[in-house]
Amino acid sequence: MEEKLQNLKVMIIDDSKTIRRTAETLLQREGCQVVSAVDGFDALSKIVDSNPDIIFVDIMMPRLDGYQTCALIKNNPNYQNVPVIMLSSKDGLFDQAKGKIVGSDQYLTKPFSKEELFEAINNHVAV
Repeated sequence: MEEKLQNLKVMIIDDSKTIRRTAETLLQREGCQVVSAVDGFDALSKIVDSNPDIIFVDIMMPRLDGYQTCALIKNNPNYQNVPVIMLSSKDGLFDQAKGKIVGSDQYLTKPFSKEELFEAINNHVAV
């Protein structure tokens, strides 16, 4: 695809193994480094080590949902500028608005296409 995707660090936070694997496969084919997490707690423990360039987070997860995870990331001065893209099977305005309130940079409805995934990266990650 593009040179800027080479070695880009992308974090995928989703309790669905299928979504994580699909996103990992698409991103790794383009040269991205992918870190995946099964929920918000798992992600928060990995974010410090991986220092991702962009984060995709599912909304509906056990223990710590996507809204809470996004809010915790955005409230940390070290990660507040990292783009966070919310993922959800719901496309309601309420969900999108709630995502904006907690600081998300964009909202993608699942299932998302390869084009939508890379468009979100291109819109939020500088070269």
